Amino acid sequence: MNIKKIKIGVLGGSFDPAHKGHLAISKEAKKLFKLKYVIWAVTEKNPFKINNPKNLIERIKNCKKIIKLNNFIKVKFYENDIKSNKTIDLVNHLKKNPKYEVYFLMGADNLINFHKWHKWKLISQKCNIVVFDRQGYKKKSLKSKAFKTLDNNVLTFVKFNKVNISSSQLRKI
Repeated sequence: MNIKKIKIGVLGGSFDPAHKGHLAISKEAKKLFKLKYVIWAVTEKNPFKINNPKNLIERIKNCKKIIKLNNFIKVKFYENDIKSNKTIDLVNHLKKNPKYEVYFLMGADNLINFHKWHKWKLISQKCNIVVFDRQGYKKKSLKSKAFKTLDNNVLTFVKFNKVNISSSQLRKI
């Protein structure tokens, strides 16, 4: 018997702060891949970032404020449950439900260093990787080790230039 898969998106990050760019790629991913919902998986601290983000509770509140009436977005903090901040552990946790087909969403800037993520090849074997173009990152991301290594069956590069904003830019304001 074939189980009807539920397509879910996962957008992980520190969301320091969450912004309309996060919302825009969530909406676009929902539409393009017919996702039932998108999880914003808020991390306490991104292992690749030097700065400590603002208070976790404040960032989660801000996420909920940004999504407003977009009920297809669920803001979650998994790290206490899964005892990890590693993407592979989150994917494994979600994949415990055999109905889920997971789409991991990221900006092109993250693809550049994706090969440095813990068990990055395993992540790509367990879920679909969806990369959204970001202004100024396309060329470098398309030359990245991850882009060259992963095939088109697991990695989709989405041309996307609706929003030119980043959390680091907003923190400087």
